Amino acid sequence: MPSNAPAPSPAAGPRVRPVPAVSRALAILRLLGQHKEALTLKAISQELALVTSTCLHILRVLVEEGMVRVDPATKRYSLDVGVLALAHSVVQNNPFTTLVQPVLDRLSETWNVTTIGIKVTGVEDLVVLALARSRAPFRLYVEVGSRFPALTSATGRLVAAYGGMSNAELARAFKALRWDDAPDFQSWQQEVKTVQQRGVAIDRGNYMSGIAVVAVPILDGAQRITHALTAVGVADQLSKTQIQALAKDLQREAQALSQRISGRD
Repeated sequence: MPSNAPAPSPAAGPRVRPVPAVSRALAILRLLGQHKEALTLKAISQELALVTSTCLHILRVLVEEGMVRVDPATKRYSLDVGVLALAHSVVQNNPFTTLVQPVLDRLSETWNVTTIGIKVTGVEDLVVLALARSRAPFRLYVEVGSRFPALTSATGRLVAAYGGMSNAELARAFKALRWDDAPDFQSWQQEVKTVQQRGVAIDRGNYMSGIAVVAVPILDGAQRITHALTAVGVADQLSKTQIQALAKDLQREAQALSQRISGRD
């Protein structure tokens, strides 16, 4: 007897059923990643509202797989190198990394600045996918795979300009940022409006004292920000004219990358 129920739509794809153990393991990894200090079993289970025995079982599996380590003396848990290996695999196999690395190398050599290719993961945080270091005698503590708040420095102004966040959302996120010389929120908002008009963001000494940061967006076919190119240099070694010229060079490269990523070339 034929059924009156409609046939499932192929376009809808397979139904994904939640797997509690996987969700809990990911929640534990995220929690450990948010804390610089190692956490006890009790702290983890309470923070995530997990039954202690369930939490312990998942932690033991994560330890066995090299994703989490436990200090035998303190019985505290922290992320282990297995997570780093996975992160590097993602970065190395990302097509954007292949496209952007030669660009970063040229820009760094031409302008003697550290250049960074960044993935914008929503409005929560930014991930470093590639970089080329300058010859300047300063060390920027950033590595491939590093994550930092999405509204940080010049790149953060790009996210604020193109991320579609409300003023209330921007204000809340802005309060959580750490600056060496923090601008007031109203001045920062005006800078964001300028970014929308010019397509380039500049941070001169706000985020890091004595450091100039220039950032431009890489947009998809719908003009949404997906990545960013960022250049970091010593502020005293970059005049206003040099920064403007560097910004134009970054914009040319970003436009070319946008076209290649969107398949429009």
